[in-house]
Amino acid sequence: MPDELGLLADESAREAQAFLDTMTEVASGAAPDAALPMTLLALSQVLLMGARLGAIQDVVPAERYEPDPGPDADIDPLRTGVANLFEGLDDYTHVVDPLLDVDVVRGSVSNDLAEIASALVHGLRHHAEGRTTEALWWWQFSYVQSWGDAGARALRVLLSLLSHVRLDADEETVADAEFDALHP
Repeated sequence: MPDELGLLADESAREAQAFLDTMTEVASGAAPDAALPMTLLALSQVLLMGARLGAIQDVVPAERYEPDPGPDADIDPLRTGVANLFEGLDDYTHVVDPLLDVDVVRGSVSNDLAEIASALVHGLRHHAEGRTTEALWWWQFSYVQSWGDAGARALRVLLSLLSHVRLDADEETVADAEFDALHP
């Protein structure tokens, strides 16, 4: 493996682990007031990782078949924790493929984040076993095939939530704050 790909694999592993650590913290419910900004930031960072992988030439593993990394990780606690934190705000609608049709379906932020987490864990297991090419291939393939889209949808929903939180303030409260700022 060329040095650049080895460095990219290591950096991608760090980004994947950082996302998983942050989402585990968010899902724990320990800091509910920070859940939205922490999730928005972690998701943006991991989507940057995916975009880098999507922008390079396809990584092709030496073996035709992926070595079995063992049983899938249990992502349900993360999914459930996020769904509980975003209760009433978790579900959204989206267009399945804006280029090919206009079918609208329902989605949920918690399912999107769990899908991303599952793909990242799978690649991290390959990376931990020293199969860096396999890890890069998996992250790249799964980004383009599924989790990149799930992340983009979730990012749009989270940004919309943040916009509502920050901009939908009561007019009287805003006027009082402006008055207080101008008249110390």
